[in-house]
Amino acid sequence: YDLIHSHYWISGQVGLLAAQRWNVPLVHTMHTMAKVKNKSLADHDKPEPVARAIGEEQIVAGAQGLIANTDAEAANLVSLYDACPDRVHVVAPGVDLVHFSPGGGRREARVQLGLNQESLILAFVGRVQPHKGPDVLIAAAGEMVKHDPVLKSKLQVLIIGGVSGGDGDELNRLRTLAKFLGIDDRVKFIPPASREELPHWYRAADLVCVPSHSESFGLVALEAQACGTPVVAAAVGGLRTAVADGFSGSLVDGHDPRSWSSVLTRLLHEPQRRISLSMGALEHARRFGWEATARGTIDIYDQLLAEPRAAIRSLA
Repeated sequence: YDLIHSHYWISGQVGLLAAQRWNVPLVHTMHTMAKVKNKSLADHDKPEPVARAIGEEQIVAGAQGLIANTDAEAANLVSLYDACPDRVHVVAPGVDLVHFSPGGGRREARVQLGLNQESLILAFVGRVQPHKGPDVLIAAAGEMVKHDPVLKSKLQVLIIGGVSGGDGDELNRLRTLAKFLGIDDRVKFIPPASREELPHWYRAADLVCVPSHSESFGLVALEAQACGTPVVAAAVGGLRTAVADGFSGSLVDGHDPRSWSSVLTRLLHEPQRRISLSMGALEHARRFGWEATARGTIDIYDQLLAEPRAAIRSLA
């Protein structure tokens, strides 16, 4: 091989050894970083182990090129991991704009999924774990129906995804929370959707919610927007890039359910505003097609391969 590109920290460790053996450049994409996640842990979340942070430091020190998803992630690599700024490049992840598209629209998607056409649907898509913040959405829904009882007959919250590592405690905690708030009849838990089904769930929702405590980028937000659905997301990490605040969706500061309730209620009561955001979502998502991602990545490969082999720092 002329170059190695590893993803995530465990693969990066293998990449380091292979790059040293073959004397070729190593390019690494973190996707998520232990030190970033540990700075913004959710309640009930477990910190990433020290061993992971050390492993990531070794990869940063040994790689000839580091690809960050956003400018914010690039800054974290430099400030938290002492990465050389000259070796850090920014290439946003891509989305399949053919697969994730408006398709037949919301009405058709709801017919296919057996969902009520009159419901106001808020969808969470992703791993069901504290870090992703599904409890924030459920708590916000509780606030919404408390202050706007008319919503209770129409509101439907969909939690689409499975738990990490097969641990059902988080699902049980969320079900208990929904019951405590008196909205267990409004919250539905859906098993992880297949790639073929996923666009239908995005299209069926009035809003897709991404209340993560940290995100290197947030592909769920981008996929939803490519399907024409506005996104309400936490103003953290890469979500500030994945969602164009006020154009393709809304960014919410913090994770206070009352703040989320306020933003969601306002948008659900403003259908014309949602239409405008839907149009913006499609336009924003078009900036992140796979062609642009591939082109940016190849440019980095070309740059590193053009360097004299002697310039590649030994990993020994």
